[in-house]
Amino acid sequence: MRKIITTANDSKDSLYVLIKSLSKSEKRQFKLYVGRLDGNADSKYLQLFNLLDKMNTYDENEIFKNNIVKKQQLSNLKAHLYKQILISLRLSPAHQNIRVQIREQLDFATVLYQKGLYQQSLKLLEKAKHMAIENEEKNVAYEIVELEKVIETQYITRSMSTRAEELAQEAKSLSRQNLMTSKLSNLSLQLYGLMLKTGYVRSDAEKQEITTFFNKSMPKYDLNELGFREKLWLNKAYLWYSFLVQDFLSCFKYATRYVELFEESPAMIARNPVFYLKGNHYLLESLFFLKHHTKFQESLERLEVRLASDDFPSSDNLDILEFLYVYSHKLNLKFMVGDFSTDDGLITKIEKYLKQNGQRMDEHHIMVFYYKIASLYFGNGQYKKCIEYLGKIINNKSLKMREDLMCFARILNLVAHYEAGMDYHLETLLKSTYKFLIKMDDLHEVQKEMIKFLRNLGEIFPGELKAEFKKLRSRLEVYEEDPYERRAFLYLDILSWLDSRIENRPVAEIIREKALLLNR
Repeated sequence: MRKIITTANDSKDSLYVLIKSLSKSEKRQFKLYVGRLDGNADSKYLQLFNLLDKMNTYDENEIFKNNIVKKQQLSNLKAHLYKQILISLRLSPAHQNIRVQIREQLDFATVLYQKGLYQQSLKLLEKAKHMAIENEEKNVAYEIVELEKVIETQYITRSMSTRAEELAQEAKSLSRQNLMTSKLSNLSLQLYGLMLKTGYVRSDAEKQEITTFFNKSMPKYDLNELGFREKLWLNKAYLWYSFLVQDFLSCFKYATRYVELFEESPAMIARNPVFYLKGNHYLLESLFFLKHHTKFQESLERLEVRLASDDFPSSDNLDILEFLYVYSHKLNLKFMVGDFSTDDGLITKIEKYLKQNGQRMDEHHIMVFYYKIASLYFGNGQYKKCIEYLGKIINNKSLKMREDLMCFARILNLVAHYEAGMDYHLETLLKSTYKFLIKMDDLHEVQKEMIKFLRNLGEIFPGELKAEFKKLRSRLEVYEEDPYERRAFLYLDILSWLDSRIENRPVAEIIREKALLLNR
């Protein structure tokens, strides 16, 4: 039997993944590009391209079986094919964004300079520089000015005696702006790194530590002197700081300024669509934390209108981000208003998209979708469906995901088993969940109370349940307004569940009533 050299990581082969990411039109364009390049329809890298395109999984044995290339030559052929695909994509109108166009002009000017055609090179550089500054591409603008300085030392335009001074001033100004952008973007990135590494602050001491770091790292600036790019990174830095210290009102404030920057300069939306999408995501997330469902709904609808407009750019990356943000927040809106219906087609759309495009998405984001879908089924009383989706998270052994989400998935799983009457599983689940949780050294008090309650469930008589639910509620409600504990209730609205058990009413009805009271 033929030995198959395939592993779990084979599908991650860079060339294979790149080919599988191409659209039909991009594949057609590549084949035309190769034909124009050497007119050889039988070229080895085109044969390799066609074979990899047909494969369902990457298999090197299949390549050797087709006699396309010898084993020792495969690495070079793959590298060559990879490069040719990137060149073909770069030539595609769909990928000719303003950044690529400016770089192309700079490349052309460099070629003219090397040929000694200084005047022609300077004309192209002047044009490219204006494009770069107008589109907030100040790093490449600085590169252009530096090349202009080099050329001017060899081709002196005597009709412009102040040229040297002008270029020096331009270089100085661009350098100052780029330095400010670098400092602000570094700070933003460091804060984001802290969020990933340590999560939200859990005490006054941690908050003070983050605040000291933030104030010390924030460069001095004059808001009136900042351009679009610098203001964007400034708002990002304040936004991440606000998220870290759980000041969600400030999150809303800076996310709003972030989005308004784009709305005030609509051309920047088309030039930086990813940043625009992320800004709206942060805005919606802050409103979710603030439980302001009317503003949330307005912001989500406004975003959907913008995305549906003809002038909003389109690409594979944007398509994934649009789906990720819009549908994640559609689920959040349902939780905010207490709408736990599962027959409106939303889950079906999400499942269909994940099935078709899941391989291009970060696995963590897929697990977040599963948790939210599980929560939706829980609120609808479909506990077995809830358990099914939570199982996808709990049983994923290869995923390195946020511990807090994994923790709440396990707790919700316990509650769902209890509600489904699957008591015979409860003792085993309690042991495995407790074993998992004791490995965490930063459990919320809410999580601790829930585990304590669930561990004692077997000793509570049916007639005592309501009284025990009331006791648990009184112990938990003190944490609802605690700045370092309240986020736990966003993952698992345990108070509403307890109210539903105490009052013998559907949890959805209770959440709807709370939403109406909050947004009067």
